[in-house]
Amino acid sequence: MSHPSNLPEREITPEKALPSRRRALKALGLAGLGLALGGAAWWRWLRPGSETEVLGGGRWWAGRGEMGDAMDAGRVALPATELFPARLNARFGDPGRPVTRELEAARYTNFYEFSSGKQVWRHVGAFRPLPWAVEVAGLVAHPRTYDLDDLLRTFPLEERIYRHRCVEAWAMVVPWTGFPLAELVRRAGPLPAARYLRFTTFDRPGEAGRMGNRGEPWPYTEGLTLAEATNELAFVAVGMYGHPLLKQHGAPVRLVLPWKYGFKSAKSIVRIEFTDRQPATFWNTMAAHEYDFTANVNPEVPHPRWSQASERMLDTGERRPTLLYNGYGEWVGRLYARE
Repeated sequence: MSHPSNLPEREITPEKALPSRRRALKALGLAGLGLALGGAAWWRWLRPGSETEVLGGGRWWAGRGEMGDAMDAGRVALPATELFPARLNARFGDPGRPVTRELEAARYTNFYEFSSGKQVWRHVGAFRPLPWAVEVAGLVAHPRTYDLDDLLRTFPLEERIYRHRCVEAWAMVVPWTGFPLAELVRRAGPLPAARYLRFTTFDRPGEAGRMGNRGEPWPYTEGLTLAEATNELAFVAVGMYGHPLLKQHGAPVRLVLPWKYGFKSAKSIVRIEFTDRQPATFWNTMAAHEYDFTANVNPEVPHPRWSQASERMLDTGERRPTLLYNGYGEWVGRLYARE
């Protein structure tokens, strides 16, 4: 083998080829750097997220005495902070399965306004839950607009532990803080013609990226019959796990309907309207053949693209048989006796 200093002339790189080789090597170097950066971005985006990122990023409030830290972190003081945690309502204290770990519940959520994926916590940074107001309007004797402090102080808060079932066949168990929707209905005083409630969520494309697609029927809307709304299970949630709602869970006010698929539980509500007609809803408008207005949990009625016979628990991966009305038939079965 020839020594490098004694190579034949035919093996010596021509001088005119050196710039192109330099360009090639530079390109390879940049490509390698690009792959490294791309890999880093891929990992940053797909990794599960730490507790500080997932829970801390969704926490938008500060307790009393924390205003200095809160201002530095871009958070604000929550009205009526002293109301958390609320006392457990013993009637709804045993869901028949373990409570889902909060970190897992916060990591894997649906909130279509922000993202079609599950890592919603990555997309809620720009969202501002204060100031906030909920308007109660339509066919009622006492229309009213509640700011968040009004809402928290007008309706006594309690904690309820509910099973939650997504139409996508995953499930969790959550301790919610809030008050019965029936109490809000009672104070509003529905007129005789009122038969339905229409729930409308916020409409801020600048804070929720997916809402920029105005070809979809934004803002998000949902609906209930008056009988469903006054059932004792129907719940207006303002907190979970002993503190206010995280952004990715629908802060600061959302609906919780444990016998229905999760998409019925509208998040970040700004308006509740009483009407005499069945309201259009977001998913029923988008795909009526997949998302019916009632959306009751029923293992015998498959989604057009998958079975609803079983469900996967979010934090353990355990498969469980799906229960009719998510196991709440004792409370709601009579509403659908003719189904």
